[in-house]
Amino acid sequence: MTAARTPCGATSDSRLTEFIGQVPAAELVPGTDHYGSVQGNPPVVKFFAGDRLAGYAFVNSDWVNSTGYSGQAIQILVGLTLDGKIAGARLMAHHEPIILIGIPPERIAAFIQGYVGRDVLSIAHEGPSERPAVDLVSGATVTVTVIAESMVRSAIRVARAEGIGGPAKTETTAAREIDPAHEAPSDWIGLLGDGSVKHLSLSVGDVTEAFKRAGNQNAVDHPESDDPATPFIDIYAAPVSVPAIGKRLLGDAGFAAMQQNLKPGQQAILVAANGAYSFKGSGYVRGGIFDRFEVLQGDSSIHFRDVTHTRLGDIQAAGAPSFKDVDLFRVPDGSTLNMTLPWRLQLLVQRALGARDKAFLTFDLSYELPPLYLKQAPVPVAASNATLTATTGPEPSEPPMWHAMWLAKTGQIAILLAAIGLLTLIFFFQDWLVRRPVLYDRLRLGFMIFTLVWIGWYAQAQLSVVNVLAFLSALRTDFRWEYFLMAPLIFILWFATAASLLFWNRGAYCGWLCPFGALQELTNRIAKLLKIPQLKISFSVHQRLTALKYIVFMVLFGISLSALGTAEQAAEVEPFKTAIILRFARGWPFVLYAGAMIASSLFVERAFCRYLCPLGAAMAIPARMRLFDWLRRYRECGNPCQRCANDCPVQAIHPEGHINPNECIQCLHCQMLYHHDQKCPVMIQRRLKREKFVALSSPSMLPKTKGSVRQADGPSLPRT
Repeated sequence: MTAARTPCGATSDSRLTEFIGQVPAAELVPGTDHYGSVQGNPPVVKFFAGDRLAGYAFVNSDWVNSTGYSGQAIQILVGLTLDGKIAGARLMAHHEPIILIGIPPERIAAFIQGYVGRDVLSIAHEGPSERPAVDLVSGATVTVTVIAESMVRSAIRVARAEGIGGPAKTETTAAREIDPAHEAPSDWIGLLGDGSVKHLSLSVGDVTEAFKRAGNQNAVDHPESDDPATPFIDIYAAPVSVPAIGKRLLGDAGFAAMQQNLKPGQQAILVAANGAYSFKGSGYVRGGIFDRFEVLQGDSSIHFRDVTHTRLGDIQAAGAPSFKDVDLFRVPDGSTLNMTLPWRLQLLVQRALGARDKAFLTFDLSYELPPLYLKQAPVPVAASNATLTATTGPEPSEPPMWHAMWLAKTGQIAILLAAIGLLTLIFFFQDWLVRRPVLYDRLRLGFMIFTLVWIGWYAQAQLSVVNVLAFLSALRTDFRWEYFLMAPLIFILWFATAASLLFWNRGAYCGWLCPFGALQELTNRIAKLLKIPQLKISFSVHQRLTALKYIVFMVLFGISLSALGTAEQAAEVEPFKTAIILRFARGWPFVLYAGAMIASSLFVERAFCRYLCPLGAAMAIPARMRLFDWLRRYRECGNPCQRCANDCPVQAIHPEGHINPNECIQCLHCQMLYHHDQKCPVMIQRRLKREKFVALSSPSMLPKTKGSVRQADGPSLPRT
């Protein structure tokens, strides 16, 4: 019986008919020769080999939410065979800027092809299979995550809707539960022998042979050791939330401590390993997520994070060997692991091919709880009567994809929020800070380095005018917050920037949180240290040149009204992607352009920010609505004093002393001068008057009266 169709994030205007007209059946799924008619809602189309039905083709975005970084759907034509395997996939339409210009299309195509042949309904694979990792395509994490998740989820929904995958997928089995009366073996050998602990051992030769079967000769030629017998990894896994097993492996005290940290119904597994390869890697240190393994059960996958991880010492079972890594992982909130059903730990193995390139392969450690640990669960009468209704009812809703994105970046989110909090304190207490010029300078220098290195090169949270164009396009079409929640750090930066526009115009972002702006400022600092002459631009010329960035933005906006993809390509006028996101790993024309923009900052501080940045222009327009003016000025500023105007790093101060909020980057340099009694003429005059008054008030400067003597703390008294 075919399940009811329950689209998730699907749109009514499907492009399936258009796409199958562009891609013949034989190109999508080799061995087939034609399509049938499009049917259903969401739609699918059958494909045939002669008169034989071979499977179904569909568009991922018709079945699940596939919104990418750009806020537009990533549309992939997918072919699914009658046994539940992805037989072919083709990227058909998208507006992802990182793919339009930046990531070579063949790398994305290779990533998608890595999922061809994957059985989306099977509980376990046999043997290793090559699977691209999300971080394989550097700089496109959001995009490739959406591609992978949407392909698999949509294929699962189509398989369920069309009833494919075999009768074993739908038949019911008696419910089972953990039998608390069963005792686990008391020693390590016994636990291995009865299947309580499962084991996977790989040598360097095993990994090399797997790459050879996968057809990756480059990986075959780069083994970790010349000796194929060298141990690669020896890994063990067990469900320690099963009381009998947990008490043996953790000891009674360790099991009790774990139980205190587990929520009702929450499960936990133990993973231990020896060998040259670590199943933990180092990704969890940077991003808080363990990216070298996942637990799979049915069509769901579980990724573990540092907040649900506990490092252990030794395994307590008698005769257990010592391990380099012994770790406890609790199943995170929002995920479910049923210990009475089979599951598998999938290990992602990577092999370095050079300084930047890596090859990836997965190996499975399958686990099924031995039957002796289980007993048949009693079935309530009410549940029995409701079986038919439950089996034909709607599928449980899946958590939105952006939830996983935020959970995976918990650590980075905390760091970014702390940085934004510090910046807020800097602005609110700016008068206190700028009165201490050395502290102000060191703090700003440190913040610029943090912005460039961590926000930019590490976290890749560089805002772009592409975000603005995508937002404006979404407002005109189908606005959903999910579009923008897919990139947590970008969303937080945009939220903070929007709020700061009311207080400090665009300067909070442009002057402090923009990685490319920080790169320009640091470049100019180095230039000044090296005594490189600075180019002085007259204010009249400068004022006219600043109009260029507004023209650039309006042109991009005009193009986006009719062709968003073209506008995103034209947005390469921003060198952000080359210099920050891709860290100069691009074709020479892009690197040459980005290098020229950075080199201009050697002679004119923040030259790109001043004259060409469309993002700065886009922010300056709504910044006119700011409610407060936090920058203090003297009556003498501009008439006659020009000190601040001459020293402003972006020439945001007019000759008459007025600060142009559209150009100000809120660097606070003018505020430092405002309070500086060695640089500001007004403050210098006040200091001199104060010094003169103090000097006149000192005892040594008072005139002495003949016939009197001055007492230390009193009036002059007559001499006796």
